[in-house]
Amino acid sequence: MKPFKKSKKAGDIPLLICVFLMACFGCLMIYSASSYTAEVQYGDSLYFVKKQIIGLVIGTAAMLGTAFLPYSKLIKLKYPAIIISAVLLILVFIPGVGVTNYGATRWIGFGGLTLQPSEIAKYSFALFAAAYFAKNYKKVKTVKGVLPVLGVGLAFCLLIIIEPNMSITMCVGLLMLGIIFLSGTNLKTFLIIIIPCAIAVPLLIILEPYRLQRLSAFIDPWASPKDEGYQLIQSLYALGNGGLFGTGLFNSTQKYRFLPFAESDFILAIMGEELGFFGLLIFFLVCGFIIFRGMRIAKNCNERFGYLLASGFTLVYGIQVIINALVVSGAIPPTGLPLPLISSGNTSLIITMASMGVLYNISRN
Repeated sequence: MKPFKKSKKAGDIPLLICVFLMACFGCLMIYSASSYTAEVQYGDSLYFVKKQIIGLVIGTAAMLGTAFLPYSKLIKLKYPAIIISAVLLILVFIPGVGVTNYGATRWIGFGGLTLQPSEIAKYSFALFAAAYFAKNYKKVKTVKGVLPVLGVGLAFCLLIIIEPNMSITMCVGLLMLGIIFLSGTNLKTFLIIIIPCAIAVPLLIILEPYRLQRLSAFIDPWASPKDEGYQLIQSLYALGNGGLFGTGLFNSTQKYRFLPFAESDFILAIMGEELGFFGLLIFFLVCGFIIFRGMRIAKNCNERFGYLLASGFTLVYGIQVIINALVVSGAIPPTGLPLPLISSGNTSLIITMASMGVLYNISRN
């Protein structure tokens, strides 16, 4: 009997199934983390989860659409994508258009709807970088050859950091370095690029007083337990309360308005409290599965654009998961970054699911 061989046309179906189930799980956790706050603030315990379900429906449609749209056509969108992203990032600063929350202007408002341009910018940059390096692969060995990608990446970082949004800036910066490395550049060129970037990080922290306060809170959160250190302390309380097996689904105590942003940036802390160490272990194994499938798709792709595009989209997801986990656990200074597919926020959910559809399409070809 001949061994069964999976048809290449089938694509990586387990990836799509896993992404969809993760997004559904995100809706469940958003309800658990936000039901009390939503009831108090809006008189509807389902307020946040209703919005997320709308995002899930649109995201699923976007994922299926990109799954069957030939990814090679995306190369034509490299310039429109970065131009539109840059315009959206600039619109954030226009009075009456940009929406400010908690001292940061990161969203664009359209009536009752909001859009976070930085979420779109990450994937637009990955698309542009993949398209550029696919066409100019002979130039990647020199600094001059990577300057267009470096210039776009730094321009996006500048527009995002002045919102201010340090976390997404870090994400775009790490994505930029990751794609440049994977493009095949040599060590000398890579070091010339990475050393100034490494120096820029502490400078960015020093230049903004609120970042220094967050750094101080990270070093010793108990020095300001009611101010800058409050959120990290409450996050650690949640994780500690969860122990090995958790308090049980819907049984978190920190979600009763003790932990700010429990349904968004710090939803992982609520997951740790309710599901425990082993629950988080399973969750991160699933995240690892998505990252593994994405990088395997990139590795098996036999042309440069598909390889770099799959690598870039997978890097965006992996970088966000890692940074969010490090922030919530107190391993790095607190900074706002959603947990992809899980945190409340339709822009992140829809764009992430659409990117996973592209990965599936690459796997089919």
